[in-house]
Amino acid sequence: MEQHYIDEKTGIRYTLQGDYYLPNLVLPIEKENRSVGIWGQRHLRYLKQHRKVLYTNLLTSGKLRSYLANIDEQAETMFFRLVEQMAQRNGVTESLKAIDQMAWVQKMNNIRNAAQEIVYAKLIYR
Repeated sequence: MEQHYIDEKTGIRYTLQGDYYLPNLVLPIEKENRSVGIWGQRHLRYLKQHRKVLYTNLLTSGKLRSYLANIDEQAETMFFRLVEQMAQRNGVTESLKAIDQMAWVQKMNNIRNAAQEIVYAKLIYR
């Protein structure tokens, strides 16, 4: 048997692996090479585990990296906006930081954790 075979109708090249001819498939090159931050990586992990069809479609169409970069930007913007709004609403200011640093740190940690949970629910795990 031949090691390589080209289907004349489709132009797809096949390689012999054991007893079967498997197509030589190549993923399309993504046009954008944007970086993916922690939020995008967490969403990627969620897609791989729970939304396998969407993950496969994005990967094979060459749109996965730009999709994840967009999610990452949206999540980052939402997170910082929520932290700022919650800090204002709860009266966590620089004057509190000057007066009682430990109370400021505790309140900011609570605010950041709450904002993180909102971002997870609205963007990352959907």
